[in-house]
Amino acid sequence: MDHMVDSLNNAYQEFVATTANVLEAKEVACDQAEEFVESVKQRIGSECLVDEATGSVTWKPGQAGPTGLPPISAVRLEQMSKTVRWLVLQLQNGSGNSAGPAHAHSSTPFDARFTEDAAQ
Repeated sequence: MDHMVDSLNNAYQEFVATTANVLEAKEVACDQAEEFVESVKQRIGSECLVDEATGSVTWKPGQAGPTGLPPISAVRLEQMSKTVRWLVLQLQNGSGNSAGPAHAHSSTPFDARFTEDAAQ
């Protein structure tokens, strides 16, 4: 009888371990799927932003029209995006750090505008 109980206990422990491994594998797969979906959302959002900003969207009747802002070039939009990313990285890396960029403590605010801003 003890042999039967030990055998059932071992089988149960093996079942629990296998089930835990399967659940962990499914959790990893779900995490990867979520990361993929998030990256696709960001890409679609970026593409929509570029289309909207460059004026390459064609509006259908019944859809909300353009914002009334003049379109900007895709190159300009990319430059602004890179500037924002750079500033975010600087803020993340330099938060609470006195060794930040020289303009961080200057009385003159940082101006991220590009030369073509004056033309618009």
